[in-house]
Amino acid sequence: MLLRRCATALAAATVLSASAAPAALADASPSPSPEVTLPAGLYGTGDPQYDAVWRQSTALLAQDALGVTPAESAVAWLADQQCDDGSFSSYRADPQAPCDAETPRDTNATAMAVQALAALRGADADAVGDAAAWLESVRNEDGGWAYYAGDPASDANSTAVVAGALNAAGRDGSGTDSPAAALSAFQLGCDAPDGQAGAFAHVPEENGDLKPNGLATASAALGAQGLGLAAEAAGEDAGKPTLPECGEDGRFPAERSAQAAAAYLSAELERNGGYLEFAMPGAEPQPDHSGTALAVIALAAGGYEDAAQEPLNWLADHHDRWQGLNESPAGLGQLVLAVRAAGGDPRAFGGTDLLDRLGATGPEPQPTKEPKGVASDGRDADGEDGNSAAVWWVVGSIFVAGVGVGLLVSLRKRGTGPNGPADGSANGSGGSSGGSSGGDAR
Repeated sequence: MLLRRCATALAAATVLSASAAPAALADASPSPSPEVTLPAGLYGTGDPQYDAVWRQSTALLAQDALGVTPAESAVAWLADQQCDDGSFSSYRADPQAPCDAETPRDTNATAMAVQALAALRGADADAVGDAAAWLESVRNEDGGWAYYAGDPASDANSTAVVAGALNAAGRDGSGTDSPAAALSAFQLGCDAPDGQAGAFAHVPEENGDLKPNGLATASAALGAQGLGLAAEAAGEDAGKPTLPECGEDGRFPAERSAQAAAAYLSAELERNGGYLEFAMPGAEPQPDHSGTALAVIALAAGGYEDAAQEPLNWLADHHDRWQGLNESPAGLGQLVLAVRAAGGDPRAFGGTDLLDRLGATGPEPQPTKEPKGVASDGRDADGEDGNSAAVWWVVGSIFVAGVGVGLLVSLRKRGTGPNGPADGSANGSGGSSGGSSGGDAR
């Protein structure tokens, strides 16, 4: 436990999501070592050891959400990564070799693979059911999940991304036994310092205190709704997110947890001018592009359309500063899903065709008839007002969060995943594992 916290305290966080390592910790565009041969079906050219399943799943989810049929080789590569017990590791160089006791079972990679395979092959597919059953089997006694199976200390980001996965697999549970209910242990209540109520911590600190973490909050805002990275807009305008009343215990009711998280996110985004921040210990805070994109998805999925527009516009103006984004299937996939959730057009976002850039990082998708495009200003291809149509042209896509995020290669190299540091000091991401101006988008 102590070793785990010490290791994660030195690393920056990722996303449920597709985050990236701060520049101080990693090169912008990692390349595999000379002895690494990249599989033909894999997206991305970076070393696959720490994030392959996460980035592949995110890329496939994004393509599917926009009506694009991924290359069969890409889908087959992901399916072949599954172990016989249903779990996924971050990457298996030889998928024909059986998983043994030394193979690290990764809840975040497994959860993201569930989300992608459920969208592509259906929730009743054997691979989806087996992976969901494995996730249920490694649930901790506190009701949540840790990054690696066997670690008894759950974290908010892993619990959130698993919540989205189990919902995608049709087995999310309900009431006090639901993964969403387990997230409440990580949320700051009404007795929190000013401006912190509704936020989530990645994990409690050693003394039990909860420290607000933007990426964890965005991940949990999705997970508390049983949603994942491919969540769609709610379809109903919930107005401005406000803090609900707490119960007698000073905590938010589980059914209002996502609303409280949305209120915190909205206030933070407004305070910063449209983005979330992360900070390395001893360093100045920097914009967190990945966390901001995840917040857009969470707010749009909660029905807070207006609150999602400011960070969406900020990303349109600043995504070119997302370090390593063009080479990152996870970062590009997450941004595609954020733009789509908030009603923008990923094909024309801030002057960039995000879908085209995503496709350039891996196998060419199968030819399909694309849905009607909607301009990034909310108007459809015929010039009509498309604020509603922009959301619905992708109806039918399945969502799975949380948080995610995730996929910090440098974090994984230091013994942690895309969930961020245990002290909540930084948040940067497949995983549950995007990046920022201070980090790459691997």
